[in-house]
Amino acid sequence: MSRFAEFIFRRRGRSGWHWTDIVTWVWLVGGLFIMFGPAVWLVGSSFKSPAALAEFPPTIMPYVTQKATVDGYDKPLDLYEVTLPDGGKAVLAEVRRIGVVSQMVAPEKPTEIVKVNIAKRTPVRTMSFATSNYSEPFTQFDFVRYLWNSVFVTVTATLITLIVNSMAAFALSKYEFRGRSFAMFLILATLMVPLSVIMVPLYSIVSALGLFNNLWGVILPTVATPTGVFILRQYMLTIPDELIDAARMDKASEWQIYWRIILPLTAPALAVLAIFSVVWRWNDFLWPLIVLSRKELYTLQVGLSIYSGELNVQWHFILAMTVVTMIPVVLVFIFLQRFITTGIAGTGLK
Repeated sequence: MSRFAEFIFRRRGRSGWHWTDIVTWVWLVGGLFIMFGPAVWLVGSSFKSPAALAEFPPTIMPYVTQKATVDGYDKPLDLYEVTLPDGGKAVLAEVRRIGVVSQMVAPEKPTEIVKVNIAKRTPVRTMSFATSNYSEPFTQFDFVRYLWNSVFVTVTATLITLIVNSMAAFALSKYEFRGRSFAMFLILATLMVPLSVIMVPLYSIVSALGLFNNLWGVILPTVATPTGVFILRQYMLTIPDELIDAARMDKASEWQIYWRIILPLTAPALAVLAIFSVVWRWNDFLWPLIVLSRKELYTLQVGLSIYSGELNVQWHFILAMTVVTMIPVVLVFIFLQRFITTGIAGTGLK
């Protein structure tokens, strides 16, 4: 631990702080706050009640005002720490508020009303986690079904994407044929075509094939991605052609070359494409919203929209379920990040 601390707190200036040390710490701490600050706020806010979310200024942790049961009042009253006229402090319960004046009572003396300016009181807070923000969507809003739909769409689309794109990349990288460069140019040119341009014809095709209100209508139109073909093709170009020639001399079929030689050597690039595909499919909102109109077929992102009504937005449920939707993507990245490092450092030959 001492060596770790020495490594972290080492300075360029031996006897004091060099200006580069200060800039480095400001840069690193600021970057850490910018990257993880919103995520920490999201997780903390997901455990807040609707009243706590409406408070200003907002807090990171879920604090609530303590309540006390006072004789003569049906509901528990909020507790406040009040500054008395003589400068002393007292904990009083608020009965009602009229303008800037709060009528309060001591819990042990419920009949004596004390009028206090709201500027001279601070709520007595305690940390409380509203775990119902996570449990209610799964028990009352069929969120388990939405979760299963998202898992099915993401896993199936990712597997098909890896197979289709790797086959196309294999042909474009290892086969010599007329028009290969032009075909690659056309594939890359589709990157400049936004989804909004092809949305209407794509919807017409899905409807004609009977895939409307079907999860396969969400999966199939997005499995062939030009980004995936480009990434895999560039990586396969680093694989020596001599390996393929040797396999053909050993009577290996083209399918065996693809399945037993090319795919294992392309594992780092496949892992990168798998991460991209999971993020794309898991976070996709517009296309599932267009194809699916039955609630039992909603994915997680579309299911979150049921909490946004015309007059009321249930932010506590939206924040909690947003945290749930983040977990699978983070786990996939943690599991596959070592392949990304291998893909950057390796050459494709093992």
